[in-house]
Amino acid sequence: MTDTNQKQLGNTLWKIADNLRGSMNADDFRDYMLSFLFLRYLSHNYEASAQKELGTDYPVLSDSDGRTALGLWYSSNEIDVPEFEKQMRRKVHYVIKPEHLWSNITELARRQDSDLLITLEEGFRYIENESFDNSFQGLFSEINLNSEKLGRTSVDRNKKLCTIIQKISEGIADFSTDSDTLGDAYEYLIGQFAAGSGKKAGEFYTPQQISTILSEIVTLDSQDPSAGKKGKLDNVLDFACGSGSLLLNVRKRTKDSGGTVGKIYGQENNITTYNLARMNMLLHGMKDTEFEIYHGDTLKNQWDILNEMNPAKKTEFDAIVANPPFSLRWEPNEAMGEDFRFKSYGLAPKSAADFAFLLHGFHFLSAEGTMAIILPHGVLFRGGAEERIRTKLLKDNHIDTVIGLPANLFYSTGIPVCILVLKKCKKEDNVLFINASEHFEKGKRQNTLNEANIANIIDTYKYRQEAERYSRKVSMEEIANNGYNLNISRYVSTTEEEEQIDLAEVNQRLTSINERIQGKTAEHNAFLRELGLKEI
Repeated sequence: MTDTNQKQLGNTLWKIADNLRGSMNADDFRDYMLSFLFLRYLSHNYEASAQKELGTDYPVLSDSDGRTALGLWYSSNEIDVPEFEKQMRRKVHYVIKPEHLWSNITELARRQDSDLLITLEEGFRYIENESFDNSFQGLFSEINLNSEKLGRTSVDRNKKLCTIIQKISEGIADFSTDSDTLGDAYEYLIGQFAAGSGKKAGEFYTPQQISTILSEIVTLDSQDPSAGKKGKLDNVLDFACGSGSLLLNVRKRTKDSGGTVGKIYGQENNITTYNLARMNMLLHGMKDTEFEIYHGDTLKNQWDILNEMNPAKKTEFDAIVANPPFSLRWEPNEAMGEDFRFKSYGLAPKSAADFAFLLHGFHFLSAEGTMAIILPHGVLFRGGAEERIRTKLLKDNHIDTVIGLPANLFYSTGIPVCILVLKKCKKEDNVLFINASEHFEKGKRQNTLNEANIANIIDTYKYRQEAERYSRKVSMEEIANNGYNLNISRYVSTTEEEEQIDLAEVNQRLTSINERIQGKTAEHNAFLRELGLKEI
């Protein structure tokens, strides 16, 4: 499917959402819209696999029959159902009952069936608790099908759901049902809802252009980025994963270059966003064994796989990406000072957890891995505890690159941010500074990075290039002389140098001009005298 068609699908779905949500705010309606799109993908994928599995035994439906083909097969082959479902779990890793399939749900919606709401509720619970071998409990926990926002009575709510489902079904009928297409449509809708949610969007959405930069950086060879992409990433982590787009971007770019990815891991503290991420993984064709998303507080390190005290069993990651909440207030206690993540560096201040997030991720970075994290500029120059952490990271030669981005790229904030690239295998005894703050396309509400802007940042990092007023490799000695301050403009200023003025030359030119004026004035007065007129 072409990019144009994918954008058309995204626009079609967004128009449906915008027209149908009525007085419901964008955040609330998002959960319904995306859940139905998710159910549609699972159902079509499952029915296609079932048809392939059953072959000639798969029923052929007449136009007048309201039941699904799989529903007909279940009713006439009850004894074979357990074995069939066992086989489907092996092949597609999940099971959906015929009555819960999107094709049956849309048929109920078309008939304005009063059982639609009940059937949907049962279907969502089944998918959460029984469809997959790995439990997806709470996947639809944020979707209240009995909310008065859908209607005051159950009849009203059922009617509204019938309308929403019918419109979605009609809107996507002419488009491909493959995972790439629907996955991209899902991502598009997340972005559109993020735009409508303003500052709330910062909790779950990293703009695609920034996601692309981070993903490209961590998929390049760590010791020599100019050598190109890594052939294999065993484990990838985003410890503040939001809707999961960064993780999926890393996976896609590795696979597109012929590489392989073992498993991707994400952690998210917001329950709504956590559910979005799990759906996003499955919608992009990932099997439940290929990813793990954990709901919990990263700073408290509640995830068992990351809380292993035995260094020999420590989980490490080849690529780490993150866009954590900017300057989040947190409550570090005395015991955290001995936490294995922070012990060597000290605790970030209560007023800003930026370095706490960074140190959490960096602890789990493999010896040959690359970490790219988005942070506010304050981490580059603030004093106190942050200065001590920054200084040690620099002295240990772990900060590889500092990239300054333009302001107003995010829905959640207008401030400019930076990308820090960290490594444990860094060879160069310098830090690459890229000042891309002036390279963007201005928009009405948000600024954007175009393809050329993105490519310039990536190529500059890849080949460690230096360019006037854009990038520079700065020695550790110079950084030390500046008190380990990493303020980008201190090393790469975008201000054009003022032209040097030769005052002696200027004085000579002014003298010459004055002499010519005096000469011309004398000539003019001579003419006036001849005419008997008053001189000037």
